[in-house]
Amino acid sequence: MHRFGTRWLLVFFLSVAGLAWAQNAPLPAAPTAPSFVSQDTLSAADTAWMMTSTALVLLMTLPGIALFYGGMVRKKNVLNTMASVVAIAALVSLLWFAVGYSLAFTPGSTWLGGTERLWFTGLGYLKETGKVAVSHVAPNVPESVYSMFQLSFAIITAALIVGALVERMRFSAMLFFMGMWSIVVYAPIAHWVWEPGGWLVQLGVLDFAGGSVVHINAGVSGLVCAYVLGPRKGYGRESFEPFNLGLTMAGAGLLWVGWFGFNAGSAVAADGRAGLAMAVTHIAASAGAIAWMLGEWLVRGRPSLLGLCSGLVAGLVAITPAAGFVTPISALWIGALGGLACYWGATGLKRLLNADDSLDVFGVHGIGGIVGSVLTGVFANKAISGVSSNVSTQLLGVGAVVVYSAVMSAVLLWLTKFIIGMRVDDSAEVLGLDVSQHREHMGT
Repeated sequence: MHRFGTRWLLVFFLSVAGLAWAQNAPLPAAPTAPSFVSQDTLSAADTAWMMTSTALVLLMTLPGIALFYGGMVRKKNVLNTMASVVAIAALVSLLWFAVGYSLAFTPGSTWLGGTERLWFTGLGYLKETGKVAVSHVAPNVPESVYSMFQLSFAIITAALIVGALVERMRFSAMLFFMGMWSIVVYAPIAHWVWEPGGWLVQLGVLDFAGGSVVHINAGVSGLVCAYVLGPRKGYGRESFEPFNLGLTMAGAGLLWVGWFGFNAGSAVAADGRAGLAMAVTHIAASAGAIAWMLGEWLVRGRPSLLGLCSGLVAGLVAITPAAGFVTPISALWIGALGGLACYWGATGLKRLLNADDSLDVFGVHGIGGIVGSVLTGVFANKAISGVSSNVSTQLLGVGAVVVYSAVMSAVLLWLTKFIIGMRVDDSAEVLGLDVSQHREHMGT
């Protein structure tokens, strides 16, 4: 009996010692590069949410941006605008698969990623061994899911630029430029801001879901396109009536809903931060719509559907860099200030810049991204984000993206003009790009 009691007493003390060791044992080091892990280490909830978010962000482009932009151009250019968005989605997808993902999201230098994931090499699933590839940026979900989520961002960023060059750029030139742009401009900036080794990450620049990578980048590139292409024939002298603002409203609605995947999905988890990001996104969109509407009502004497749609997008753009870092009340201020700033960007600033940025890509996405990125430095809450930020660091990030995006876009446009030629001739522009570029028309 004595031996029996001693044995169990020894087992008890060993168990307690084992628990104490387990609690104090060092955690396994976080991965620093893509790798294979056991599938049972992944989160099913996070994986399901990320797959859903990927579909939501892709929905923002197809059909969201296609409808949003298609409704604002003239009838003779609707199909060309929509075709541009669809073609960009397909082209960028193939380039992301071949080159873009590896350059953006694998370790390399502080300026550019490596080559280990070219053609999605190693991005696999091994059923017999129960292993699956994961990214070091998102080790809780399959890398196939994370790469697709980031692809949806690369697609919509390029598609946004279409709004600055509609109704006058050759379809072939647009594709050539966008293909090069996705590799030379988008992938490096994504690496700087989102891959842990990127130089802007290491400096402490915060961009939760794409204020600089997506919106400033697209806005600045769009403005450069507008300058290089020159204004549309009749710009400033003729009334360019939108084809169908009902389509634009439908597209804006898809953008609003899809943005929950855009921002809340950027938490890369189905957790409290994703829930907060979803809430602040909705609050900022609503504040942006109301702010733009009130500004337009005060200046022009009446609100408009186009203004409401533009305002909600402005609020969404402004909250994007801050979505995982701020409280709901901060989101209200960011959305409202973003809505007012973008209203000025699409009206007063547009006149000062004297550029035919046809659908206000810079006025809404460029200005909204800049305002949101700077306000992230003002409102970021360390209790939520776990990190500190300041306005000067955010301004540095904004400046770096503006300069690189502008310079490289200009170089790529010059190259496009030299190799292909960029603008349709006058007769094709007057006829409309639907017929001149595609031999199609909207009908009656």
